[in-house]
Amino acid sequence: MTTSGPERSDPPPGSDPVIPGAVNLRDVGGLRAGASVTRHGVLFRSGNLARLDLSGTRALADLHLRRIIDLRDDDEVVREPSRLDGVDVVTQRVPLFLGSVESFFREDLSLDDMYRHLVDDSSGGVVDVVRGILADQPVLVHCTVGKDRTGVTVALTLAAAGVDADAVVADYARTEGLLPEYRNRRVVEMLRAMHPDAVHLEDLATRSPAPVMRALLDDVAGRYGSAADYLRAHGLADDELAELRRVLLRAT
Repeated sequence: MTTSGPERSDPPPGSDPVIPGAVNLRDVGGLRAGASVTRHGVLFRSGNLARLDLSGTRALADLHLRRIIDLRDDDEVVREPSRLDGVDVVTQRVPLFLGSVESFFREDLSLDDMYRHLVDDSSGGVVDVVRGILADQPVLVHCTVGKDRTGVTVALTLAAAGVDADAVVADYARTEGLLPEYRNRRVVEMLRAMHPDAVHLEDLATRSPAPVMRALLDDVAGRYGSAADYLRAHGLADDELAELRRVLLRAT
């Protein structure tokens, strides 16, 4: 297990690493957790890494990542393989959805329903992600867009570490403003041609509404007691939760 080195200087508020070709990539440092705050330079999140050019891979290497956790399914990885030439990093695969991403559009699930499925059906994978975060830092967690699988997993991880609910929700909600408008138009047009009558299509493809994440955290708390208790119920030990807090948080 990697131990944290000297604390890095915090970047200016609101600044994110610039990685050419990466979408929705950000450092989750600086989030309030009671009397503590999340460390910068430890946990990153993003969409896929399939469109990095040479400058993008160099910028990614400059983050000094030790581990990348890829939440995509096999078809997604084959279709859009990560471009990591020259980046010396462990890649951990943790496919989270039971079934294809396309099935959620076909079934026209709401974000609330999709997240409930993820929490209920992929709990073992969520615990594997947390253990991957504990194994090596700095670590990047990503899926295709960095919105849903990454959003839910990172939110549960942060909440379990003690990050304030408002800060967890705000971090999730940031995604909507970080997805390029041209990308959203292209994706929605393509999906609408395939699913012309879908009610929830644009939410699934482009949106990260704060009330959806707040409802998810409330649901987990109502059924398990807390996000930490959810992870405990699916195998994470108390000493691992304590280590998660140590790794992610620092006193202010």
